[in-house]
Amino acid sequence: MFVKKEHLQSSKNLKNDSFTVRCDIVVVHGYRTETEDVPAAFVSVPPCNLRQDLGGLLETDKGADVVFEVGGETVAAHRCVLAARSSVFAAELFGPKKEGKADAGVVMRVEDMEAEVFKALLRFAYTASLPKTRKEDQDITYQHLLVAADRYDMGQLKLICEEKLRGYIDVGTVATILMLAEQHRCEGLKKACFDFLAAPANLRAAVATDGIQHLSASCPSLMVELMAMSCLNLNIFSFFFLFMLIMCTLVLMINPFMVFI
Repeated sequence: MFVKKEHLQSSKNLKNDSFTVRCDIVVVHGYRTETEDVPAAFVSVPPCNLRQDLGGLLETDKGADVVFEVGGETVAAHRCVLAARSSVFAAELFGPKKEGKADAGVVMRVEDMEAEVFKALLRFAYTASLPKTRKEDQDITYQHLLVAADRYDMGQLKLICEEKLRGYIDVGTVATILMLAEQHRCEGLKKACFDFLAAPANLRAAVATDGIQHLSASCPSLMVELMAMSCLNLNIFSFFFLFMLIMCTLVLMINPFMVFI
């Protein structure tokens, strides 16, 4: 507690340049703290190491009962683990679709996927962790993993890749990432791309890249959405340039031999 000097000097409690402070102390008998009811920690329980154990199971191939061939390499795994983590794996390994190809001794071939991507997919299925890659390769790795996650219906991995790819959206990559989001139904990632392109400077710079031109040829519906957004954000010259790009692309799709002068 603080008292101003002038208030203290004028106080009737000040006598002969001194004053008395009274303190009342209350003693409570029989008071018990909550810690008294907690037993002493004689045993220290470590955190769960299930990830490490399952990761070791994958690395050592111990008890593996299915073999995949992908990208010229073979990868051994455990059917029960994969089936528990992916409905697609469950159907291929245990459902009517397996047609005997998942029986012991039969190698299952995985087409259109790199070996490292498939290994990363399996590692996530076992440990829920992403692979360690060089920083300069991370965006490509996340793109490939997103495609693999969508293919094998691993929703959590797909969402993680979406979130990671948001950090790599720029003028040079936005067209590729937007096309990826459209093809694999990644609405959050698609919105992030459109949010980036909502800035007039970003949209004008992106329109001038080869990526946007390729996007206009492969995903015309996205270009229509982009043009609708540009009506609100671009000046008339940039909007006209984008509109002509779309129209030329559509014409070439109908008649690839037409020459513009």
